[in-house]
Amino acid sequence: MEELKGTSETTQFIVINLGDEQYGINIKYIDNIVRMQHITRVPKVDPYLKGVINLRGEVVPVMSIRLKMGLPEDEFTKSTRIIIIKLDQQGYIGIIVDEVKEVVTLENDQIEKVSYETKDEKGNFIFGVGKCHDGLISLLDLNMVVPENS
Repeated sequence: MEELKGTSETTQFIVINLGDEQYGINIKYIDNIVRMQHITRVPKVDPYLKGVINLRGEVVPVMSIRLKMGLPEDEFTKSTRIIIIKLDQQGYIGIIVDEVKEVVTLENDQIEKVSYETKDEKGNFIFGVGKCHDGLISLLDLNMVVPENS
């Protein structure tokens, strides 16, 4: 059996909608996707931290990625989801997204790294752009989106 030459690495991203824009989240960080549910408010936290939910007996903080990125306040619809993210340093955190669209597999050569100086709040949260289905998906850098001390 001949080894395939030039096979490139692939990464799977879950595609989400925030407003009119599509973003990708590396699937390796995703623990769970749950429907919108009651969020218990926590006093004296940043406005983008919406509170906590009880997920299988675990208390999980939930944040509004829209507010964190300087977008308008979330509007909850039947498509709204909470994506439970697992990060090494912070543990579990939920992020509210408008809609979960699909899972895409991108080869490394379909991902353009973004390196530009920006005053735009959203620019700090994006590490690259993926080319997929004749469109572009902004790929979120979760370590920048999720606060260190959540």
